[in-house]
Amino acid sequence: MNNFNHNAMNPITEDDIADYLANTPDFFERHAQLLGTVQLTSPHGNRAVSLQERQAEMLREKIKALEHRLMDMVRHGTENVVTADRLQRWTAGLLTTRDPRGLPYQIVDQLQSLFLVPQVAIKVWDCETSYLNEAYAQWVTDDVKALATSLTSPYCGLNAGFEATSWLADAQAAVSIALLPLRAEPSAPAFGMLILASPDGQRFNPEMGTDFLERIADLASGALSRLRP
Repeated sequence: MNNFNHNAMNPITEDDIADYLANTPDFFERHAQLLGTVQLTSPHGNRAVSLQERQAEMLREKIKALEHRLMDMVRHGTENVVTADRLQRWTAGLLTTRDPRGLPYQIVDQLQSLFLVPQVAIKVWDCETSYLNEAYAQWVTDDVKALATSLTSPYCGLNAGFEATSWLADAQAAVSIALLPLRAEPSAPAFGMLILASPDGQRFNPEMGTDFLERIADLASGALSRLRP
């Protein structure tokens, strides 16, 4: 592999040279003077730099990339702490509410205020008869109920004219949405649905993780079980 006895029919290629150097680690020990004479073009201009300088530049670039990754990790960690704190406050509000009649309204208001969601709406069906006159228990079609039950996880994406957007105060401003089915247990039919909406087309997108939204749905489902027979 380290043999350079090529003939005219098989001229030496750059790959041959690279392969030779990679498999001959003592080459530069025997020819140390080459390290000081090799000149490379710097990526930060057209000036020529030595091999050692180029290696130092590459090392600095790697360090800079690692610093950016570390800053991203710190930023995401800070964001996660803030989100966890908001979720805890939201959950505490659900647990301390005495009147279940107002729970759906509270869920909507606090999702908007704590998590800065522009629009939120909720519907709950199969409630006890004493709650059927509440706005959240009315005007729910069988199609919406079937859609909610068919969702095994939150839907996130562009608003494709979903009927549930009619629950929002401004359906035209709902560019991206998240649909969160509410159910007593994973295999049970849905008994309600939350819709979160934003004018930002990327706020709720198909590539985003849904773990946080699933937690929201689970907590809301548990709290709203007080409205059911």
